[in-house]
Amino acid sequence: MFLKSMRQFLMAILAFVTVCSFATSANAQLYQTKAKQALLLDADTGTILFAKEADAQIPPASLAKIMTMEVVFNQLKNNKLSLTDNFFVSENSWRNGGANSGGSTMFAKLNSEIPLEDLIKGVIIQSANDGAMIIAEGLGGSEAAFANLMNERARTIGLNNSVFVNATGLPAEGQYVSIRDLAKLARHVITEYPNYYRYYSEPEFEWNKINQRNRNPLLRMKIGADGMKTGFTEASGYAIVGSAKRDGQRLIAVLSGMESKKQRAEEARKILDWGFRAFEKVALFEDKQVLGQASVYGGVKSGVDVVGKGPVEIYLPIGNRDKLRARIVYKGPLMPPVEEGAQVASLKVWIGDELSQEIDLYAGETVEKGGLKRQAVDALKELLFGWL
Repeated sequence: MFLKSMRQFLMAILAFVTVCSFATSANAQLYQTKAKQALLLDADTGTILFAKEADAQIPPASLAKIMTMEVVFNQLKNNKLSLTDNFFVSENSWRNGGANSGGSTMFAKLNSEIPLEDLIKGVIIQSANDGAMIIAEGLGGSEAAFANLMNERARTIGLNNSVFVNATGLPAEGQYVSIRDLAKLARHVITEYPNYYRYYSEPEFEWNKINQRNRNPLLRMKIGADGMKTGFTEASGYAIVGSAKRDGQRLIAVLSGMESKKQRAEEARKILDWGFRAFEKVALFEDKQVLGQASVYGGVKSGVDVVGKGPVEIYLPIGNRDKLRARIVYKGPLMPPVEEGAQVASLKVWIGDELSQEIDLYAGETVEKGGLKRQAVDALKELLFGWL
């Protein structure tokens, strides 16, 4: 009965959305955070549960090291690297990333060689600038060349609002990210590299007889957190990418622009707790159930049924369902023949002003090209009314 009522609810939204608008932002009513930029993402479906200034360009700080690790993990996955490969500690990485630099470091010894797995742990657990530089020089020949690899990989995985200049995230002209891109990057790393993501949950790491704890405060809170990374610069403030899993659901939170470590820890915990409690996953449509129609120009039928591939599931805010909007979107009219199973549209779901989820929709039937009479009728319709 509940599922039936929810289907009716969404169908009403789909029917009403062309004349429906909301005067206020749902984000202001659903949740508030002290972070200047924030995004909360369901890792399984890609649903955005909350967003605030998610596309603002900000300095990445040490969060850039997640991209550094993506390059490394990708090469490991494709057997271009081995965890036992040794990397040389140059004077540049020792001087500009080591203890003398005043930044985070794993205290790598000058002119020594370090196995890749230990460098990975140093970068992830200790946020080691020297470790990131050593990797960059070993793989790219220089940090600048390695940054090119970072940007190539960033574009490949769909990060279109981020530019990397170095492997550490240290301040550099022209280097920026958006928290939307960081959330997408975190989801990619978690999904594509489960064998290596585990390093983000390790509580401590010792190198050169110096033990350092993982800098991620969420790991010690017993909230299901198992990664990822913190960062800080004067320009960006305190930032964090954090992920937690409860009852089979994984959330990714990205926050930036906070005033202190304490505020960063509190705000990250709050938004994850809220996300797990304030939404419920609802299967609104069964596999291949018809959601609506897309117009077809000059076909034997004037429209084609559109369906989902697998169950259509969305996350709904508990107690704030008046903030939900949905629309079937496609570039139309479609031109025949339209083959059954072809991706022809998408279901876009908004929570307030934020596009929360986008689900591909497919033709539920084949629509062949119609005769001359049918094409003439459709041409007249387009001339008189246009296609909406």
